Amino acid sequence: MTKIGEDVSKRLDVIPAQWRVLVTRRPKYICRRCSGPVMQAHAPEHIVPGGLPTEAAIAQVIVSKFGDHTPFYRQAEIYARQGIRLDRATLGNWSGRACFHLQPGADRMRCHLAAADRLFMDETTAPVLDPGRGQTTRVTSGRSSPTTAAIAAQVRRSCCSDVCPRSQGRLR
Repeated sequence: MTKIGEDVSKRLDVIPAQWRVLVTRRPKYICRRCSGPVMQAHAPEHIVPGGLPTEAAIAQVIVSKFGDHTPFYRQAEIYARQGIRLDRATLGNWSGRACFHLQPGADRMRCHLAAADRLFMDETTAPVLDPGRGQTTRVTSGRSSPTTAAIAAQVRRSCCSDVCPRSQGRLR
């Protein structure tokens, strides 16, 4: 038989998130000829000292929380279905530690925004949990919202002339 052509079909498939355990081995050495001390390489630095998560795992939690708007309790349920038992307080701890390490970048971006002539904001409303009432309320990120006022106040407080030379401490 002679091939005269072919039909090709494409299908979309998904590989579910895969969790894996990364093992770091640090061998210990000692000199047999002398009675010197035991030598071992230093342990690598981690965002959570002595903790379980890698940087990629923490990034996944943060993107799910702030990018996909998935609360920690819902993330904990998702991970539990995959066989990973994580408490929402643990996820919050990881995010807080990562935010601490990301703070210098956020400060620099804030100073860059403070030096701009104009800031354009999205005034789209979004549902937000209203603590104490057990309901959601809608907030806007527009000029009159408390969120924008808080950001403006933070820019005024945090940006000073030695950190941001172009900023005069005011939101333009």
